[in-house]
Amino acid sequence: MDDRGEHGASARPRLFGTTGVAATAAVISLGVFAIWRHFYGVSMVDMLVYRAEGQAVVSGHDLYTMRLPGWDLPATYPPFAAMLFVPSTWFSVGMLRALVMILNVGLLGLLGWFSFTLAGWPRRRFRLAGALLVAGFGVWLEPVWTTLQYGQVNLGIACLVLYDLTRPDRHRGKGIAIGIAAGLKLTPGLFTVYLLLTGRIRAALVSGATFLATVLIGVVALPGASWGFWTKYVWDTSRVGVTELVDDQSMRGAVARLLSKHDPGLLATLSSGLALVLGLGIAVLAARATREIRRAEAWGVVCTAITALLLSPISWTHHWIWCVPLLVLLGAESAQELARPRGVRRLRWRVVLGLTAAVFLSYAMWLVPQSGGLGVPWYWQVPSSVYPLTGVAVLALMGRRLLRIHRPTIARLTRGRAEQPDRSARDASLTRQS
Repeated sequence: MDDRGEHGASARPRLFGTTGVAATAAVISLGVFAIWRHFYGVSMVDMLVYRAEGQAVVSGHDLYTMRLPGWDLPATYPPFAAMLFVPSTWFSVGMLRALVMILNVGLLGLLGWFSFTLAGWPRRRFRLAGALLVAGFGVWLEPVWTTLQYGQVNLGIACLVLYDLTRPDRHRGKGIAIGIAAGLKLTPGLFTVYLLLTGRIRAALVSGATFLATVLIGVVALPGASWGFWTKYVWDTSRVGVTELVDDQSMRGAVARLLSKHDPGLLATLSSGLALVLGLGIAVLAARATREIRRAEAWGVVCTAITALLLSPISWTHHWIWCVPLLVLLGAESAQELARPRGVRRLRWRVVLGLTAAVFLSYAMWLVPQSGGLGVPWYWQVPSSVYPLTGVAVLALMGRRLLRIHRPTIARLTRGRAEQPDRSARDASLTRQS
């Protein structure tokens, strides 16, 4: 047998061993999680709202005047989403809880797989093991924990977005999944803008057309609900919740807590607008810096996700499940850093990875004392807004990296402008002499 055959024969047991160890560790972690969940108690209240929305569609009741009994929670998603919730009415609440929990753990692993694919790390044969570890241990991240606690749809939406963004740009169907995600929940629509600004015109148009198709499906199937949602309820953020609560980890929520106001007004609007311009600009520049940044597209996608979370009027803690691709990306950067010779090896990415993981494992905002959502003392401001602060820090880190990359060009342009008046003065002097 030749060397290649021996290598192939020996690689299979090693691969099975790696995947087997990862699967065992994941099962143990999920077992501990299941025990903790049993004693802690999980309401899965958002799942109940989705089920009530599906029931309203089936029974023909007004979707947006419906309130979940016992919780007084309304429908907040577009009519298209409510139509997709109809299958949830086919199961009892107990059965649905189990199915949604299993589905979300599976989606967590799938999100890990897409995140590894986006980052191009580790090598493909180790990605199944990585996805199993994400599914097993990612449940302890606060955004994932609250997603599972409430029975949210965030993991599915993130998987739709990353499925599209990990497909080749030449694929004709690229953009469809992002359009569907935006039809379910509007904020993923920012990825359509990202595609447009990074030159993927066809994918952006496909995404926009798919989103419009979801709106039209809603209009045809539920004309009254569609009229109410798109003309009235989509603008009413009070239906979603109280901005000042620590649950809200958007830029607007951070400003509201800083000012101790339910409506933070112009300052919050300006802060969100600045986050949009700078965040999306950094994302686009990062994605275009393919020669200088090894994982340019991954950084572009993560920065776009952070921008959307900062921009949204309300970003509950469970919306920050984008911490999974962020941590995977930082893990890839740290592994590359660690592979360098000791003499040139630095700690930067490993420090950033450790701090970021600590933030999303800290549950810091839940330590903040709040009474009815009013008043956060100054010394609690950082933990009360730890996610937007972390998001701003990541954007600043990438902005600094881009500035360092483009510094020679900026210096050259600056010198050119400085020399232009001198050149004009010399030309004028020569003209007079002649």
